[in-house]
Amino acid sequence: MERFGIGFLEERKLVKRWSGPVPALVSLALLLAVFYATWWIFQDPRGLLRMYTPYVGYMYCRWWLIMMIWMVYIFDFWPFKRQWLETAHPLVKGVVLTAVSVLILMVLIKGFFEGLLGNFGLAYFNPSQLEKLPGVTSFFAVEYASLAILMFAAIASWLSPAWVVAVENSPWEKLAQPVRGLTILLVTFFLSTLVYFLTMHSHMGILYYPWQYFTSIAPPYWESFADTVSGNFHISWIMCCTVVVWLVETIWQRYPFVLIRNDWARRAATFFGIIAIAVAVHFFLYFAQELAWGEAIRGTRRDFAPDWRWLHVGEMAIFFLVPALFLNFYCGNWPRKYSMPVNAAVRTLISLAAAVALYIVYYKTSHLFLGTQKGLSHPQQFPMIPTIWLVNLMLVHHWFMDNWPAWKLQTRTAAEISEEHAAKVARLEWERPSGKYGLGLGVGAAIGVALYFVVVQILPSAANAVAIQ
Repeated sequence: MERFGIGFLEERKLVKRWSGPVPALVSLALLLAVFYATWWIFQDPRGLLRMYTPYVGYMYCRWWLIMMIWMVYIFDFWPFKRQWLETAHPLVKGVVLTAVSVLILMVLIKGFFEGLLGNFGLAYFNPSQLEKLPGVTSFFAVEYASLAILMFAAIASWLSPAWVVAVENSPWEKLAQPVRGLTILLVTFFLSTLVYFLTMHSHMGILYYPWQYFTSIAPPYWESFADTVSGNFHISWIMCCTVVVWLVETIWQRYPFVLIRNDWARRAATFFGIIAIAVAVHFFLYFAQELAWGEAIRGTRRDFAPDWRWLHVGEMAIFFLVPALFLNFYCGNWPRKYSMPVNAAVRTLISLAAAVALYIVYYKTSHLFLGTQKGLSHPQQFPMIPTIWLVNLMLVHHWFMDNWPAWKLQTRTAAEISEEHAAKVARLEWERPSGKYGLGLGVGAAIGVALYFVVVQILPSAANAVAIQ
């Protein structure tokens, strides 16, 4: 029976062509070169297509991410056969799979959102329908429609991988493709739609004056506790959920949830644990901005406005995702020789330090190289677009091209796969003793509380020293 790509990512073996850090450095140089070239072609306001308006470019960028998640995580590369994935040249695979992802992307945006929903359901998904409203210019019609579509994408980019990572494809994990993929796609798309109407629809209802009281809740229900009517409050925690899903999947290796033996207890703990961690990050990063710049003031603009600060929470979270994925994709998820909590903690600290450095470098230089506007809170400054664009290219390189040319793909035997699985099971059993697990949680909690107070003390002075404005 044809397996298509089922298990391909987990079972493939990528071997370095050169020793030491050379493959990672070569891949980094290649990624940055391709990033800058494609950014100039598609996104840069000074370039060719100039899609960074900013929302048009962001819409395509975000949905492209989801297309790859659907193809790889939900459909297991279906309808591409396993033999082709193992034997085709990485360049061929990269071109073919990327082309397919872009084709599906265009059908979804132009056919489903703009064509179907925009013409027969909700006008704000279609620019031509918005232009019929008095006072809405062509530019804002395109931007508002793109904003609505990318807001849906923000939710889907969290829930689509969450069902695979947290719920482990259950209860449909034994179904063959494409039935399993279609089932999970429909379920996560339905959940995304539900969350969209609960979090984003009311935001779209207040963009047009007078506010659309009949079709949306205006002012939105979150105004009373988020200190803003903007949907950026929801973008913030949803972006944090998206980031935490991939932290759990990559540098944390699903720890500590993987230690739970009962299947449904583990799945529920992972799914809701991701949300809990994300919400904690969401509120802490907002608090961190108050420590650095002072209390937010409603009615102001830019970096003192609550709506911008909620958006900036999501932006800061994405800076954390980039080095975490690089550590997993190109550095072998280093380190691996310690216990699971120590490994995860070291990787987290490395990713955090790299995220801070990337954050500073980006705001100091992005206006010179990417065509964005200078300043931390300029209305045309959206760091989530270039960072997610870079993440997309990393996924193409790692998922579609097997890290070529610095790595080469080798097919593992059934015995090798079975041996590795047994080693993972043995490692989990070694990590699971209740006494050690309880001690680890206690030590981790104590370290976390201590780090919280240390960060609170040093953040104001550190922010003043960096002085990004």
